[in-house]
Amino acid sequence: MLDRTISIAPMMDCTDRHYRYLARLLSKHVLLYSEMVHCNAIIHGDRERHLRFNGEEHPVALQLGGANPQDLAQAAKIAEDYGYDEVNLNVGCPSSRVQAGRFGACLMAEPALVAACIVAMREVVSIPVTVKTRLGIDYQDSDKLLHQFIASVAAAGCEVFIVHARKAWLTGLSPKQNRDVPPLQYERVYRLREVFPQLTIVINGGIKTAQAIGDHLAHVDGVMIGREAYHNLYWLAALEQRFYPNNDAVPGRAAILAEYSDYIAAQYAQGVPLNLMTRHLIGLYQGMPGAKQWRRFLCNNALKSDAQLFDFLRAKHKIAAILSTKGQVSEQLATQ
Repeated sequence: MLDRTISIAPMMDCTDRHYRYLARLLSKHVLLYSEMVHCNAIIHGDRERHLRFNGEEHPVALQLGGANPQDLAQAAKIAEDYGYDEVNLNVGCPSSRVQAGRFGACLMAEPALVAACIVAMREVVSIPVTVKTRLGIDYQDSDKLLHQFIASVAAAGCEVFIVHARKAWLTGLSPKQNRDVPPLQYERVYRLREVFPQLTIVINGGIKTAQAIGDHLAHVDGVMIGREAYHNLYWLAALEQRFYPNNDAVPGRAAILAEYSDYIAAQYAQGVPLNLMTRHLIGLYQGMPGAKQWRRFLCNNALKSDAQLFDFLRAKHKIAAILSTKGQVSEQLATQ
């Protein structure tokens, strides 16, 4: 059974395999999710590009987009064969492009179809099939409709629901605005846990501190964090120490950077462009003295499309010396 205490949300252009490898250096236990991948991209596209991951990433889940039960089942089976630990169906993305494909948040209006998708996937895989959803869409966001949706999909065999504690507006708001404008309603997710005690309920949305995670865990089975885990990367180390306290001490930033640099060098030798990997390091020194110099260093030496490994590694030693004079030798974890 997967430990769902803390997980990192699927985030487009963020949670690729390079970020997930880096996140795993900071936390050995958080459950990692891929970016959303449409089932047709797996069936008909560059399967290796979409599904390849590093063995160190386990436990790792693949999030699928789609609404055709047979296609989703085929993609789920391929994901299981690749070694993923879970398949998650996206029923929460509100973008117009996603709506045009009849998947994402608009599927909340079609619980019978979502249930059919769950049945089809569960028939062909043995790994968990889960759903990430919202509280509702547009003006269809009452507790009654939400509970009916959860009950219908649960009857199809889904036992785990990750719930973004906001409704989604399908028109009038961009995906970014849909992450901020609709108000958070955590208590409605808590009620799901009370109404459906047999299910695993994971809460998501606007969670940015360890204290908030602890507070939510008093009401639900797990917490999914999002962009804070990307922009404030070393926060994951604080969470590892607070919520999984029996583990060895998490390495400091310098040690993490050294290990990830070895990974970068190995991937670069295989033809992976440098900037696809170094872009995930922007938030490594967030909130620490020298963070501004760190971001400038990356912009100048590692984020351009033609950046070279030699320039990155040479400049890395220089910036490390600067950061060490600004109090970086003694690592302090922001656990609030």
